[in-house]
Order: sequence, then structure tokens, then C-alpha cells
Amino acid sequence: MKTATLKKVLKYIKAYRISTAISIVTAAVSAFLALMIPIKIGAAIDLIIDKGQVDFNSLMPLLGQTAVMLTITAILQWIMNDANNRIVFNVVSDLRKSAFSRIQKLPLSFIDSNKSGEIVSRVIADAEQFTDGLLLGFSQLFTGVVTIICTLGFMFYINYIIALVVVILTPLSLVCANFISKHTYKMFLKQAEIRGEMTSYADEMIVNMKMVMAYSKGEDCYDNFKEINQRLQKCSVKATFFSSLTNPTTRFINALVYAAVTLTGAIFAVGGSLTIGGLAIFLSYASQYTKPFNEIAGVFTEVQNSLVCAQRLFNLIETPIEKSDDSKKELGNIDGDVSLQNVCFSYTKSKPLITDFSLDVKAGQHIAIVGPTGCGKTTLINLLMRFYDVDSGCIKIDGVDIREISRESLRRNFGMVLQDTWIKTGTVRENIAFGMPNATDEQIVAAAKAVHAHGFINRLPNGYDTILTDDGAGLSQGQKQLLCICRVMLCKPPMLILDEATSSIDTRTERRISRAFTKMMNGRTSFIVAHRLATVRDADLILVMRDGNVVEKGSHDDLIKQNGFYKQIYDSQFM
Repeated sequence: MKTATLKKVLKYIKAYRISTAISIVTAAVSAFLALMIPIKIGAAIDLIIDKGQVDFNSLMPLLGQTAVMLTITAILQWIMNDANNRIVFNVVSDLRKSAFSRIQKLPLSFIDSNKSGEIVSRVIADAEQFTDGLLLGFSQLFTGVVTIICTLGFMFYINYIIALVVVILTPLSLVCANFISKHTYKMFLKQAEIRGEMTSYADEMIVNMKMVMAYSKGEDCYDNFKEINQRLQKCSVKATFFSSLTNPTTRFINALVYAAVTLTGAIFAVGGSLTIGGLAIFLSYASQYTKPFNEIAGVFTEVQNSLVCAQRLFNLIETPIEKSDDSKKELGNIDGDVSLQNVCFSYTKSKPLITDFSLDVKAGQHIAIVGPTGCGKTTLINLLMRFYDVDSGCIKIDGVDIREISRESLRRNFGMVLQDTWIKTGTVRENIAFGMPNATDEQIVAAAKAVHAHGFINRLPNGYDTILTDDGAGLSQGQKQLLCICRVMLCKPPMLILDEATSSIDTRTERRISRAFTKMMNGRTSFIVAHRLATVRDADLILVMRDGNVVEKGSHDDLIKQNGFYKQIYDSQFM
């Protein structure tokens, strides 16, 4: 799993070849210069023969060369770090864009079946954790590997026997690190999953804080959060504890390497085959050789966590999207005939919802859909808009199966107002013009006047330029719904869907808006979902749904005369 994730990360890094090349070259050159410095220092030590016997003429140029090498090394490391930062933040930016772009293309069933907080956690929190690990990986892991390779090369060049001692002992460190890595990866994966659960729960409670306070459930919510937090704490401590074993284990093995180099080098020095300066060079190399292992062990926890977070991000990015329908038909000027033929649909295959549903709607007709909660009213709307596709049967517009029409073209011909309001962060003007960005101020104001929203908008601090937040703070639920109705009033699409569109509006305003709707619906095929029967009495056809089936249909007067289920609903509201 880690290898596959790493390969995917490398594909994103390939897009920044120039920065990667700069990082590799500067790392290699700086590592080479850093390893040349001990040679200069070793040579300088050999020039100090005894008290009063120092070859200053040869010593001073060596010290000057060492200073120049140190300066160049520092500059190269700065350039390398800058290149690494550019690679890391660009890669993470690309990953976030890929994740967010994928979310826009995912089927609605995925959004419905996954908590929004969990999805947000992947795009924000996991990406941030991945940034930290990748940055450490570039700045320390990569540089460390280059240093290790270069150091071994220099040691083999100076004395291959001492170098072989180092090579023989090195695998011990790698075996320990690999053993611990296998056992900690799963722990960090569990940690990331619980962190996503915590983010989702916190988001859910904060968004619904009014309801929590209304039912005095603050303590219960706190207890639930504490339980998740405790699980995260235990998982994090366990994962960090086991991963932290890498550092002391690696340090112990590296100390053995240093001791072996010291002992072997001392034997060669006593035998006369290695100078004191040469021994100093080897000891310096042994220190530089073991240092990257210690650094790698130090960042091991972050790197492990980073790969886990990257895997969760890739799982989101690779989630199957809706099949592309760009090559399908585009709806032009339509009449608005809608036909549903033997439609069957269920969210869960074991629980049928709509079965063998058929309906023919002529252009310009107003169809009201009523019935108890859960009978399939909103599901029918989801099928019309192709938020979900039918399991069997078909839905046609002007004789064309909607599955042969691109979703964008289909939805562009529907105007939709839902019971749940959505306000985006931006001005009132931008919110109204959401579906028609090029609308003029006159058109926006006319739409607002048509739904009786112009008055309260003018009373806002900056009128149409008032900035609204995504939760519509400062507006009542009814006012937010009026803005949503304004959007449709501005676009004036050929077909309308009103799903409890006036549920949050007072009766007096509702009557005014109903008149505006009546005017707007004139000549347009309209589907009106409503619980309050007063809003649908004038519909051309009323469908009474129960358990996914149409049990009655007809005009209001006809249904009252039938003295059936519709009459029961009507009496429950007005008698």
C-alpha cells in the first residue's frame, strides 16, 4: 500500500522536473562539498607536526578553501530548500485541486452516503499533514540518502577495508527501521480515520448548535466528543510510541558503526598505513554517515503519517465519478413534455421505493405532488434532475430519454427551489445572480421585486452589496428562501421544480409569492412538491403518492369528490 501511494506521489512530483532537478543537483553538490571539508581539515591536521612545527604557508590556503566551501555549501542548501518548498506546496496544491475537482464530479449517492466533515477532513487536514511529511521527506530524507551515498564513496576511495566495516553494519539499521515501519503504518491509518471522524462530528455539532442547545444536549455531545477524542489519543500515543523506537534503535546501531570505524582506523593508524589526519577524516565521515540515519529516524513519524494521509486523499481522488456525458445530446428550445414510463427506483436494492411509476405531462402543465413524508416525492424530483438514474423504465423530455441528454443541458432547463436553502459567501447580488452571472442590476432588482425580497434587501446594511456568509447569518430562514426563489425568477428556465419552496415563509408573503410563481409558471411545465395543500389547489393535476406509488390523481375538486386518501390529508389540514 505504501509503495503504491509513493508511486502516485512521484507522478505528481514529475510535473515539477526543473525544481526537482535543481534540488537533486544542489543536494549532490552540497553533499560533495560537505565531504570535501573533512579532507581539507585532515590535511590541515597533518600540517601540525609538533609544538612550534606548523606549516603555516600550507595551512592558511587550506583554511581559506574550507571557508569558501562552507559558504558555497550554505548557499546551495538555501537554494535546495527553496526548490523543495516549491515542489511540496505545488504538489499539495495540485492534490487539493484534484480532490475538489473530483468532488464536483462524484455522483450524489457518494455525497449522501459520506459525512461532509469526513470529506472536508481529507481535503484540508489530511492534505496539511501530507505537506508536513513531504517537506521533511524532501529536506531530510532525500538529502540524507545523497549524503550516505557520497560518504560511502569517499570512504571506499580512502580505505576500502574500513568502508567495508561500515557497509556490513549498516543493514542492521535498515532492518530495524523496516520492521518498525510495517507495524506503525496501520496505526497511523487508524489515527487518520479517527481524526476524520472527529472532524465530521465537530462539524455536525457546530452547524446544528441551535438544536443541541434547544434540547439541552450539550453534555451528551461533549461526552460523545470526549469518547472520540480518547480513542484518537490512545491511537496517536500508540502509533507515536512504536514509531519513536526507530530513533534510539538507529542511534544505538550508528554508535556501533562509529565505534567500529574508530577501532579499525586506530589499528591502521598505529600500523602506519593511516595518518592522524586520515583517521580524523574517517571519524568525521562516520559521523556524517550516521547523522542522516538519525535524522531519518527523527522524521519517521511524520513521513509515515504523511503517507497515510496521502492514501486517504488518493482514495477520494480515485473514487469513481459519474460517467461522462459530454458527447450526449444538448437540449435546445424545448416544449416541456415530460413522460415517465414504468419507472422503478430504490436507494437500497433490498428496499424498493418507486415501483412501475408512469406519468404523462403535457407542456405547460402544473403538476403537484403530495403525500406523507417518505412516500417518494423528493425522490421523483431527484430522478427528473438525474441526480440519480432510474433502475428501470425511462424518463423522457420531448420524447428524448434523459439518459441520452447531457446532465448539464438537462439541468440548465430546470429551475429548482428546494426546502433547504443554500447561501454562498458573497454579496446579495452575487447570490441572486448565481445561475445567471451576466445578469444586469436591473434584472436582479426586478427578480427581487417579483418575489417581494426587494424591501428587506434594501434594509440590509449595504443593500444588494451586503456580504453574506455561507450560513446566511443575519437573515431569517424565510429571507434566505426568498433569495433562493430570486435565483430561479431571474433565470426563468422552461421547466420548474418547486420542492416545498415556500415552507419557511409566512402565509401573507406566501400568497404574494404564489402569485409571482403563477405568473412565472405561465406556459412552463412545473412540478410542485408540497405538504400544505393550499399551495397546490390550482394545479392542473395533483398526484397523491403513497409508498412510492401514485394512489390517486386528478384535480383538487375531483380528488375531494373521490373521498380517498387525498381527502383524508385535506381534512387533517383544514377540518
